[in-house]
Amino acid sequence: MKRIFLIFLCTIGFSAGAQTTLTLKDAVNYALQNKADAKKAKLEVENSEYKIQEIRSRALPQISANGNLTHNPIIQTTVIDGAGFGQPGTTIQAAFGQKWTSTAGLSLTQAIFDQSVFTGLKAAKSTREFYQINDQLTEEQVIERVANNYYSVYVQQERLTLLDSNYVNTTKVRDIVQGQFDNGLAKKIDLDRIIVKMSNIDTERQQIKNQITLQENALKFYMGMPIETQIILPKEEFEVVPAALTQEPNIENRTEYLLLKKQEELLVFNKKAMQAGYYPTLSLSAGYNYIGQGPEFPWFAKPERGVYWSDFSAIALNLHVPIFTGFGTRAKVRQADVEIRSLQEDIKDTKLSLDLDYRNAITQINNNLVTIENQKENMRLATEILSNTKNNYLQGLASLTDLLDAENASLEAQNNYTRAVLNYKIAEISLIKSKGELKTLTK
Repeated sequence: MKRIFLIFLCTIGFSAGAQTTLTLKDAVNYALQNKADAKKAKLEVENSEYKIQEIRSRALPQISANGNLTHNPIIQTTVIDGAGFGQPGTTIQAAFGQKWTSTAGLSLTQAIFDQSVFTGLKAAKSTREFYQINDQLTEEQVIERVANNYYSVYVQQERLTLLDSNYVNTTKVRDIVQGQFDNGLAKKIDLDRIIVKMSNIDTERQQIKNQITLQENALKFYMGMPIETQIILPKEEFEVVPAALTQEPNIENRTEYLLLKKQEELLVFNKKAMQAGYYPTLSLSAGYNYIGQGPEFPWFAKPERGVYWSDFSAIALNLHVPIFTGFGTRAKVRQADVEIRSLQEDIKDTKLSLDLDYRNAITQINNNLVTIENQKENMRLATEILSNTKNNYLQGLASLTDLLDAENASLEAQNNYTRAVLNYKIAEISLIKSKGELKTLTK
């Protein structure tokens, strides 16, 4: 109840249009509650119960009511031998039936033995489990998309922060060069170069702002959140904490693998349902009817008007034994068997793919940790070089070109570090996914 209440409060806050701090956990939980994919997967789980009920209904009695009203303007006549009526050597032409006939009744059918029905009942539990696993897989896919887009938004925001800082620093340099130019200590070309650089930085800032808007809109779409919602991503969500590299995960516990194995189980049941075509079927049928006949419209009419009503019923035991079906049943069984063998190949390939994902995620994690440390040191050195070059420029010991190159190198080092953090975070998501632990991001 507490979780539902928190999600409700988040939903109110998001829909109100207020600027909201959005952690990765909040984003993931919001998506699982609001994204269409997650909702549809849950509806499929609900629908699976109705499919199971449909299968079970085949084992229950089938009761129906029937009725008809028939008018015979011309009654067919039949020619019979008069010997049966004491008139040998003659032929009698007689009409059988009445102008009006009306019937109403009930019929019942009950399967006593039908192998396909029994197989369907056995498959009911597997059907439910299949959709439950599919729901879990859909949730994991939603979580992965949201997490990757969440970190992508952060990277764009960091790039904008760096550009804003670079713009401020370049503005200070421009002011210095402007003062030097006014005092005849700097050339016009130096001032123009600074102004051009500021214009380029400002253009890039506008492009990054546009990319941030597009990336945020993509994140909101994958969350199922109104696009107009204003969000803030807290910086602490992007701290690099070395992932725990535990023992290798059991591939057979992965959702993708479990779903394929459950699908294989359902295909086996499907093959057995096809094989049921070789078995005989036995059913019970019963019916009770009430019929009225006469020369006039029979409803509500009485015998004095020539309309007579009577009832009749029948109970039957029906046996159907397939002897030859033109090899149709055999073809269906073989098709079902091919589907099973084809899926088994998919299962083998999926096991290899899941193992590959884990190995690659481990490699990427380790490589990105090394890259982050290298880029962090590069960033420190670039910042130090920029500071020294700036002091040297002010003292006339460095050229404007040296200063601009130092600024570009510092900005590039910071951007490289930011990209390294993004690559690490995406690799971290891949590792969590390969271990089958994406749901931990919701806690």
